[in-house]
Amino acid sequence: MPKIDHLRPSGLHHNPAYSHVVTASGARTIYISGQVSVDEEGRVVGEGNLAAQTTQVMQNLGLALKAAGASYANIVKITTFVVGYKPELRPIIGKARSAFFEGMEPPASTLVGVSALAAPEWLIEIEAVAVAD
Repeated sequence: MPKIDHLRPSGLHHNPAYSHVVTASGARTIYISGQVSVDEEGRVVGEGNLAAQTTQVMQNLGLALKAAGASYANIVKITTFVVGYKPELRPIIGKARSAFFEGMEPPASTLVGVSALAAPEWLIEIEAVAVAD
């Protein structure tokens, strides 16, 4: 396992939902394309339901990580794109996403509101960078 450190820089507000800085050494870098809420057959899961879509996206992210010989613990950076973002959506996303990082330090994270994704049914897309041996 590579050495991964989660830093809490002095002067920056600590938020338990994400880490401001994550460093990794002795690692191979894995870049995971944005995952969306579709099943193996390409069918949309959770149409119109942000919590359900976030869960499916995170499950898809887990499959991509597994294929690369990694797990959620290997993620160092995550970027989330949300259609029509409003502050009241953040807890919905956070609750669904946090279940996959339970018991571990969360990765560095960015959340971006967008007007649309590649398909109109998709409400959320998440890409990640991970490190592994």
